[in-house]
Amino acid sequence: MNDFDPVRIGIVSISDRASSGTYEDKGLPALKDWLGRALRNPITFEPRLIPDEKDRISAALVELVDAGCALVVTTGGTGPARRDVTPEATLAIADKEMPGFGEQMRQISLRFVPTAILSRQVAVIRGECLIINLPGQPKSIQETLEGVRDDKGQVLMPGIFAAVPYCIDLVGGPYLETDEAVCKAFRPKAAIRQPKA
Repeated sequence: MNDFDPVRIGIVSISDRASSGTYEDKGLPALKDWLGRALRNPITFEPRLIPDEKDRISAALVELVDAGCALVVTTGGTGPARRDVTPEATLAIADKEMPGFGEQMRQISLRFVPTAILSRQVAVIRGECLIINLPGQPKSIQETLEGVRDDKGQVLMPGIFAAVPYCIDLVGGPYLETDEAVCKAFRPKAAIRQPKA
């Protein structure tokens, strides 16, 4: 018996080549794997694989929010190339921008590659949903969500997901419980819900 709130999560991989079948998409499996390990809630995933087209991306995000997703995460399309339009498509449908998420993702990635300054990930609120643009590579997805650890597993720099459950609380979404071995969520003491008896 699972006493945790069910949650619907949109996962969106944005790639011209993967969406056309030129190569295998690695974004959706990476997102599903990490979120499935990090969250203790029963999850219904809503996957989308779409090309780098601003209107298609915006429409997919609106559709996922309207379908009741509390969280939507995208991967791909956040660099400086001409076809990289994910941030623009995300900001176009936003009620509020949440700049701290993008700032922290770049700080994490800069520990590994100097080209992290070229990434343009954003996060926004639309209605009662948090939408986050993640990097395109599976390794970078995990690093930005989970954070950076030392050889003994101690967290050197928190990943962005530590702030996601409380953000979703604040916008009226379900109460997300994380597996602390993967990612410890942070909430103020007054916002922590006691386990059900």
